[in-house]
Amino acid sequence: MSDHDYWNDQRVTVTGGAGFLGSFIVERLAAKGAREIVVPRSAEFNLTHDEAVRRLYEIARPDMVIHLAATVGGIGANRENPGRFFYENMAMGLNLIEQARIFQIPKFVCLGTICAYPKFTPVPFREEELWNGYPEETNAPYGIAKKALLVMLQAYRQQYSMRGIYLLPVNLYGPRDNFDPQSSHVIPALIRKCVEAKRAGLGEIEVWGSGLATREFLYVEDAAEGVLLAAERYDGEAPVNLGIGFEVTIRDLVAMIARECGFEGEIRWNRDKPDGQPRRMLDVTRGESLFGFRATTQLEAGLKRTVRWYLDQS
Repeated sequence: MSDHDYWNDQRVTVTGGAGFLGSFIVERLAAKGAREIVVPRSAEFNLTHDEAVRRLYEIARPDMVIHLAATVGGIGANRENPGRFFYENMAMGLNLIEQARIFQIPKFVCLGTICAYPKFTPVPFREEELWNGYPEETNAPYGIAKKALLVMLQAYRQQYSMRGIYLLPVNLYGPRDNFDPQSSHVIPALIRKCVEAKRAGLGEIEVWGSGLATREFLYVEDAAEGVLLAAERYDGEAPVNLGIGFEVTIRDLVAMIARECGFEGEIRWNRDKPDGQPRRMLDVTRGESLFGFRATTQLEAGLKRTVRWYLDQS
């Protein structure tokens, strides 16, 4: 069966569908011929309230829910909002999964986070390591709230035969990302910082940490393809990583972004600020073997597209 044959019959509700990753997923669903796509907006549906979720499902009557909505941010936002990040992410998932059980929705796709992994997970991160330690402290409340939803889906599969899958995407980047300096992640924050410094004629920029930590980054369009491949082809209880299987130091990442933005000034490292988790890189073999996902956009090419998009918008 082709992907168009599969999606033609599907009414899909995408929480967070107006967001960064969600916008690309919604576009792909439309291109694949999904029968109906519903994107709840927070002004109308506060997903932390079970009444709003019930109302959403009554209206949408979905065959599948893809749960992307999350309260997220970089290291600074996580440090300032640990309680809110825990509560809102936990409450949204709790309500959406429980009401999916009550409404007998055929399939639930839940996105977790790489922040759920233990702080000192051996690299590359294998899904079997998910419970072998406590997450990095600055984003532990967020990571634990999202990881609890994996347990909920597995418990509901065991007791209620609910078909829920759980995906663990690595850090995403690309066009349409959040470039707000108060809440953005590392790549958009660095792009904005370099572009603004160049325009202002500044001779240096400050970057948090030592630059020695490593991160893996998945281009948003690759991530969208991975989510939909899993939604269509995977139906197991085991969590699955979504990544590219390549890590880069923050120091090298800053140099790449500065070069793409044309910023030639000094990079000043503020070692009083945290690095976050020392290393992050996923083992991506499970996703490839279970539903054929392999990311194709290399970091340098993805950064070029992202910088070009930001310059066009600013």
